This record gives sequence, structure tokens and C-alpha cells, in this order.
Amino acid sequence: MEPDNQSAEPMPTILVVDDDFFNLSVFKQCLTPDYEILTATSGELTLQLANGAPKPDLILLDVMMPGMDGYETLSHLKTNPHTQDIPVIFVTGLSSDIDEERGLQLGAADYIYKPYHLSILLARIRTQLELKKARDWLKNQNAFLEAELERRHQENQQVHLQLLQSEKLAAIGQLAAGIAHEINNPIGFVNSNLNTLNAYLCDIFTVLDADDALIAGSPITPDALQKLLELKQQKNIDYLRSDIPELIAESQEGLSRVRNIIQDLKDFSHAKSNDWELSDLHKGIDLTLNIICNELKYHCTVHKEYGDIPKIVCLPSQLNQVFMNLLINAAQAIETKGDITIRTGHNAKEVWVEISDNGKGIDPEHLTHLFEPFFTTKPIGKGTGLGLSISQNIVCKHGGRIEVSSKVGLGSTFQVWLPIRRE
Repeated sequence: MEPDNQSAEPMPTILVVDDDFFNLSVFKQCLTPDYEILTATSGELTLQLANGAPKPDLILLDVMMPGMDGYETLSHLKTNPHTQDIPVIFVTGLSSDIDEERGLQLGAADYIYKPYHLSILLARIRTQLELKKARDWLKNQNAFLEAELERRHQENQQVHLQLLQSEKLAAIGQLAAGIAHEINNPIGFVNSNLNTLNAYLCDIFTVLDADDALIAGSPITPDALQKLLELKQQKNIDYLRSDIPELIAESQEGLSRVRNIIQDLKDFSHAKSNDWELSDLHKGIDLTLNIICNELKYHCTVHKEYGDIPKIVCLPSQLNQVFMNLLINAAQAIETKGDITIRTGHNAKEVWVEISDNGKGIDPEHLTHLFEPFFTTKPIGKGTGLGLSISQNIVCKHGGRIEVSSKVGLGSTFQVWLPIRRE
């Protein structure tokens, strides 16, 4: 026969407190078959044993004891976090209603008069132990649920960060293609100009070498001088004299364009992205337009109708991300050629930024789902379904809101409301 691997549940421990040794002996004899028994003859010893190991599961406490009586002992037990959950049953000769009321008000679980019936005492002990077991189970379950809730909260935060990172990577990929195009144009003609300038320099050095050879010859013959003039004409030195400054000016302009794009990128991302600061929303919108101009310029005409709005306290880089998402969505809603209009204004407490397009519009059944994570009406590969959800989270973080209206075939309008002063 295989041995039983499950260990038997340990017997509950009861601390019996009475200054009469005969009473302690009777209690011990009656309770020993079913319980582990600890005994004490004073309040001081009771507190010591209750704080020790094994910790009692229940205390039978006499009231009338020399020194610290039962009431004072119970008060100390209930003020100690280590012992306050131990149920205490008063077993005492004090049988007045006032004494019982005092004991129960101090936190006693039960109050039994002497002399007592053993069966009643055992039944009440079992009841209190079962109640304690249930309370302990609930306490453990609450601790487990709190730990599980905290774990889930941490997981949700991690998922949110991953989603945010995913959306940022998608936006970065989209921006990178446009910015690469914007940078490649000036870099291309700067490179072409340098190649042309290199050829010009070779011609100039050829003429200079011929000049040096002519000067070195003695005397200078008319025939040699004629050959030098023909070489200058062949190399078109007069044209090079006027074209080289233009090449250099064009190249400087191209490099300046590259420098401006890089500066716009730095301003758009903003190094101190987690710092709240007083910011000009118009500047943020203009920066965003510069960054995504390649996404817009071929089929969208942008109209700016800026109002006289105050600066607001905000996280500029995060609001730039909101404007970028809304502007790219507006551009993608225009299938051929169309218009995007950006309006701004304010009231006493809020500023608003409105981005409208005359694109294909949004179906009414989709309007209520626009800000749900992963919801998108775009074809596969065209969107993550996170842009509007993250934009709404950013605006809500600022204490604002996003309102949307749309008509199929006529276009859509997104209006971002933001408080002027941060609460």
C-alpha cells in the first residue's frame, strides 16, 4: 500500500488564560484531544505567547486576573497588528450585561459565563475557529487578487508601451520615406554640382598649366600665345567664371535645406519630451507640416486659417504626434487631389485646432469605433489602427478631448480641444 503523501492538517492552537490552575487543568483535559493547548496565568504572559510561535488560533481569556486583567489584555491584543486578528472568547464569572457589553465592545468574539456547559463551549470554539479560517482564507484571497491586479496592471502598462512604440515605429517608417525623399533632392543636385565643379576645375587647371608652360618658354612666340587663347576658348573659361558661383550658391542652398529638415526633426521630437512647458501650437503645427510635407504636397493643398490663440502648458512633442496623425489621416482620405484646412481658435478656457479634409469621409457606423485600439478602415499595411487611439490618450492626458464629424463623399473634420491652463 502506497503511503499517503498528503500531510494531515495541523490541529488548531488554543491559548487558555486563567489564574486558577484547576481551571487550566480542566480546560486542557477537555480540549487536548482536538487542539494544541497553550496556557497562561497572567495578561503579561498572554501577550508574550500571542506574539510567539506557534501563534494561537484562538484565545480563551479570563477577566478577573491579578495585575493586567482580561479587558486590558484584550485591548493590547487588538492594538497589535500581529495579534489583532486572533479571536478572543471571554470565559468569566462576571455575568452582568455591563461586563459582557464592555468585553464585546473591546473586540471579544464571544462572552461565556462560568459555570459553562462543555458542549456549548466546544461548539462556540468550533464556530469561532471556522469563522477565523474563513476570514484567513478571504484575507489570503484578497492578497492574491491584489497581487494579481497589480501584475495585470503592470502587464497592461507594458502592453500600452509596446503599442505606443509600435505606432511610433510605424510613424517613423512613414516619415523616414518622406524625409529621405526630401533630403535626397538637395543632396542629389549638390552631388551633381560637385561633379560639374570638379570637371570645371580640371579645365581651369589645364589652362593654368598651359599658362605656366607659356611663361616658362623664352621668348613667348605668337604661335604659343595663339594656342593658349584657343585652349581658353575651348575650355570656355568665361562661362566657367559665371557658372561656378551659381553652382556654389545652389549647393549652399541645398545644404541649407538639409540642415533645416534636420532642425525641424529635432524640434518636432523635442529632446525634453516629458517636460510640460508653455508652447505655441502654431509652431508645432508648422513643424509637423514641414516634416510630413512629402506626404501632402503631391495631392493635397494645405490652407491655414490660424486664429489669435494663446500659448498653452503642454507636452509639445506629444501634441505634434497628434497633429501628425490627424494630418496624415486627412491626406490618406483624399484619393486623388483635394484640400486640407487647418483652423485654430479659443474661448475663455480652451484652445481648439480643427483639421478638415474634403476626402471620401467616414461611414456613420464607423464613427463610434474610430478611437478603439486596432480599429482601422485602411487597407492592410496602410495603418496599425493605433494612431487615433493614441492621439485620444495624449489629448485626454492634457485634459482635453477630440470631436469628429464626417459625411461620406464630403470629408471629415477632427477638432482637438485643449485647456489653456493645466489643472
